[in-house]
Amino acid sequence: MTIVLWILACILVLIGIAGTVLPAVPGTPLVFCGFLIAAWIDNFQRVGWVTLAVLGALTLLSLGVDLLAASVGAKRVGASRPAIIGAAVGTIVGLFLGFAGLVVGPFLGALVGEYSSRGDWVKAGRVGFGAWLGFIVGAAVKLGLAFTMLGIFVMAFVL
Repeated sequence: MTIVLWILACILVLIGIAGTVLPAVPGTPLVFCGFLIAAWIDNFQRVGWVTLAVLGALTLLSLGVDLLAASVGAKRVGASRPAIIGAAVGTIVGLFLGFAGLVVGPFLGALVGEYSSRGDWVKAGRVGFGAWLGFIVGAAVKLGLAFTMLGIFVMAFVL
């Protein structure tokens, strides 16, 4: 039974790491669940509650990155408030539309929000691109957080 649990833990971590950049897969929460199972298998002897709390905090940080990345990207290029709200809404709606939705959602949300606010297609396009770039940067940050979690877990487990 222990082998099956180790396999499950490893699968959750691998799917979670992939899920940091894939749509509709809760990346870092799956990574955290895999680490929690691995710690439980070992009766929390090598990976204790302090390490798990740090991993949990990184998981929550990653979820915040999901919600903020596109809107921060739009804001960096001078987006209006409706564009920032549009980027956030586009990201959330995009989560339910697969990969294409995640790629296009933040862009379209910011584009529509900015155009409805200022009526300038060129500015709206720039803002949409900024939102999209923010989403890409957010995915990279989430991937970095997932690998940071992996490093912390491995260090705690080995040392």
